Amino acid sequence: MSTLKAMIVPVTPFQQNCAILWEEETKRGAVSDPGGDVDQILKAVEKSGVTIEKVLLTHGHIDHAGGAAELAERLGVRIEGPHTEDLFLLEDLPRSGAQYGMIGVRPVMPDRWLKEGDTVTVGGLAFDIFETPGHTPGSVVFFNRPNRFLLGGDVLFKGSVGRTDFPRGDHAALLASIRDKLFPLGDDVVFLPGHGQPGRIGEERLTNPFLT
Repeated sequence: MSTLKAMIVPVTPFQQNCAILWEEETKRGAVSDPGGDVDQILKAVEKSGVTIEKVLLTHGHIDHAGGAAELAERLGVRIEGPHTEDLFLLEDLPRSGAQYGMIGVRPVMPDRWLKEGDTVTVGGLAFDIFETPGHTPGSVVFFNRPNRFLLGGDVLFKGSVGRTDFPRGDHAALLASIRDKLFPLGDDVVFLPGHGQPGRIGEERLTNPFLT
């Protein structure tokens, strides 16, 4: 089994969990949700010694995708994700960035849109894709089954769930995504959310006040 390793790189004033994910055996990996602070991300990549193959996006909000176009260009890699339903957010990144004082943000056009049932490879690691609308309509999560690891974006947090007071947010759809897509993955699954500390699916199923 390929061993998955992860390094969290908090970026932007939102302290978003950009991450470097890699296969330990080959040191080939990806950067997920580079919301900004591209120089900081590149320094972390250099320190890690990982060869980056692609950029992964869980959804199109500014704090997750704001640095994706620049990072992919500087690394010479592809962008994969999210689902096409988030195109309106990716096109609007320059305006939404300017609202938060983030200058020079570029719109993003992924090289590959993702949908339910797709597989994304990173080195020898394979991630199953699940559509998880609610926080945004095109949100997706990346699940590596052998390592029991979920890259979860802003769907589920320790003790909380993603906000839905954004354009095209849908609280009922978000809760359905968590219950129908995430919970069945297994109580032992560790998830990395877009903000805050990693958690376990089982703990949230039993104790999360938004879900019990």
